[in-house]
Amino acid sequence: MTSRTDKIDFNADAAQSFGIFKKDCEKDIISKVSSVNISCGFHAGDPKTIRDTLLFCKNHNLVIGAHIGYQDIQGFGYRPMDLDEEEIEATVLYQIGAVDSFAKSYSLSIEHVRLHGAMYLKAAKDFDFALSVAKAVKKFDKWAVLYLPYGKIADMVEETAQINVAREMFIDKSYDIEGNISEPEKPYDTDVLLNRIRTCMFSGKIKIGGGEFLEMKCDSIHFDSKNPKTSELLDKAREIVIPTPYNYNRACLSGWSETLV
Repeated sequence: MTSRTDKIDFNADAAQSFGIFKKDCEKDIISKVSSVNISCGFHAGDPKTIRDTLLFCKNHNLVIGAHIGYQDIQGFGYRPMDLDEEEIEATVLYQIGAVDSFAKSYSLSIEHVRLHGAMYLKAAKDFDFALSVAKAVKKFDKWAVLYLPYGKIADMVEETAQINVAREMFIDKSYDIEGNISEPEKPYDTDVLLNRIRTCMFSGKIKIGGGEFLEMKCDSIHFDSKNPKTSELLDKAREIVIPTPYNYNRACLSGWSETLV
């Protein structure tokens, strides 16, 4: 029995420059994905960078989302913080609101929210934290999609919060048999990563070493926008499958696309 799918979202982070610190390869990379996560100013991003990235996405017909993190620009959002539920809600809504205000000015809509760095890793392991984030996202928009790492917590959050959750896989990180994220794959081997995409698309699994495979029927694949090699990887990945946004894929599954024929 096959688990092949011909629809999947590719996402990457953007607007991660601020001041004189620039990410030169970013726009080339995000032009090749289907969904873009725009930094909100807490871990990276400044007002002009956010605006320019939004306009770039509009010109390239890319789905936009808010890329939220801890208020830690010096540590690029990688340092853990201990926030109570009210602080989590305020942190989430403040950042989404910053990008959403720009988006509305250019007739755009925020469709999803993706966590960054230490916040992302905590959501992968801490159900209560992930649920608090989901509740805050739902206050912003009950139809918004929350990107979470593939796994049991994503399933539990979706069911408990009644929010749309996109289950995500990192293309360039290792996973253990429990599905926990570990260090990036080393070296950055384009052929190995392309094979991971093929395996995921055709079987819903990824190879994790030792001849073992982990089920990974994800909705989206995350690509590193900080690595110049990602552009070449995306060119070849798009020969395997043309990425399509998560919301579009859900609409197709519901039969919506058939009504247009």
